[in-house]
Amino acid sequence: MSEGKYSGFSNIAKQAMMQPQESMLEVKSKKNKLYIGIPKEVSFQENRIPLTPLSVALLINNGHEVMLESNAGRAANFSDSNYSEQGAQIVYDTKRIYQADIIIKIAPPTMEEIAMMKPGQLLISALQVSTLKAECLHALLNKKITALCFEHLEDEGGSLTVVRAMSEIVGATSVLIAAEYLSNIFEGKGLMLGGITGVPPTEIVILGAGTVGEYAARTAISLGAEVKVFDPSIYKLRRLQNNIGTRVFTSVVQPIVLEKAITTCDVAIGAMRADDGRSPCLVSEATVSRMKPNSVIIDVSIDQGGCFETSEVTNHTHPVFRKHDVIHYCVPNIASRVARTATYALTNIFSPILLDIGEHGSLKNVIWQKVGIRKAVYIYQGHLTNKHMAERFNIPCKDLDLLVVSNH
Repeated sequence: MSEGKYSGFSNIAKQAMMQPQESMLEVKSKKNKLYIGIPKEVSFQENRIPLTPLSVALLINNGHEVMLESNAGRAANFSDSNYSEQGAQIVYDTKRIYQADIIIKIAPPTMEEIAMMKPGQLLISALQVSTLKAECLHALLNKKITALCFEHLEDEGGSLTVVRAMSEIVGATSVLIAAEYLSNIFEGKGLMLGGITGVPPTEIVILGAGTVGEYAARTAISLGAEVKVFDPSIYKLRRLQNNIGTRVFTSVVQPIVLEKAITTCDVAIGAMRADDGRSPCLVSEATVSRMKPNSVIIDVSIDQGGCFETSEVTNHTHPVFRKHDVIHYCVPNIASRVARTATYALTNIFSPILLDIGEHGSLKNVIWQKVGIRKAVYIYQGHLTNKHMAERFNIPCKDLDLLVVSNH
């Protein structure tokens, strides 16, 4: 057995795998029928759903069974009949959904939802570590759940596949939201985002040169706006410049340059992310107070505290407030504003994973072969396998690689 085959596994696990071959005969993949349950989201203003009707049809055509709670897709404009026509079983009793072997949903499970789960289930959902409560984690561990958080899923290139897809949507959508609030309809400046011949273009400042910043810049440039991008990282600014393929104003975060850009722009978009903890607050209240009247702030980083000192969390029902005569849009879940598009993006990621699990006979065999999926597992058969969570909640952590090896 070549060591290359085990790249991505820890050294201890590799040693365990290099034991005499008789004890390590590879498990042949056998097809397995999956029972998949999709519950209706109970999280506030969560409009997305993990699988579209056509993805459900694909799974059913591969011999799997899909149960969907009634109206689970309604917020994304998918009706129950759209799903039932593709072979899904529409269920009206939430408890029955949670009898499926695999639960796939968007928001992290609540205590009420965990109570309905059965021991040994596979859960695929978001985790949202910043808001995770210890009681939820303990409840999942006690039920010997295997849990996979989709924020940590990686593709073959090592990028966070769901995070990137949602960031692309949020980046483009943030500029379209800005365009709405610049118009007279929302008592904005009465400007068209971009510009026309003979009229100076609108100015947009973007804080952050990650995926959100890149797609915001792309959309703004394509609409004809004048774009300025700020980020502390020269590498990220250079990457953004190369990816966009056109010259755009970029600058490291220098307070005097940034303040001048913010106070003269029409739209400021905050898209700075922190790997851990709060996003950096780059714009003071004093600077916001000097912005032009009816300017627009879109703070995409509000779920991490926001990039503007004046930002406060809003929601889709009441998305904006005014402070210093500046319109602030600070909704944390922008992707739910375009839930159908977001659902198409998610289903492209989730359905191949579910098909893989069925094809290989179990999640264990998929973890064995795919590093990107292995990195998303944070509980394996009731054992916590994520070191950061173990340290935060003071719970013993097991090595996932060794757990997988010992089960092979």
